[in-house]
Amino acid sequence: MHPPRVSWSHPKVVATLLLVFLCGAASGVLGTKLWARRYPPKPVTSLRLENKRDVLARFQRDLDLSREQVEKIEIILDDFMKYVHDLQVQMDETRSFGKEQILKVLTEEQRQKFERTLAEAQARSHFR
Repeated sequence: MHPPRVSWSHPKVVATLLLVFLCGAASGVLGTKLWARRYPPKPVTSLRLENKRDVLARFQRDLDLSREQVEKIEIILDDFMKYVHDLQVQMDETRSFGKEQILKVLTEEQRQKFERTLAEAQARSHFR
């Protein structure tokens, strides 16, 4: 004689399936958060001097720009790139000033640890 079959609607079966589903969802969310923390998304396009011509060519092709529009957009991009460069210089100067102020407060041993910590952080950011 065969043992009785358990129906899909049996409370224990439903509870087990629900528990498996919730555990899978929770592990997916956790895994996604950990992945995003370790590998943050990068900007889609970063406009740099070396790719400005490519960006302009793509705009011209995809947007069917006239020569006059391309010239105007090139001026806008040049201005934008100058502005971003100036901001980067300001950020670098601010960062340097802050570092100098912190170093004045630290002992020699603390300065060495601080410099190591900064170097490690910088190395990590370059390998992403």
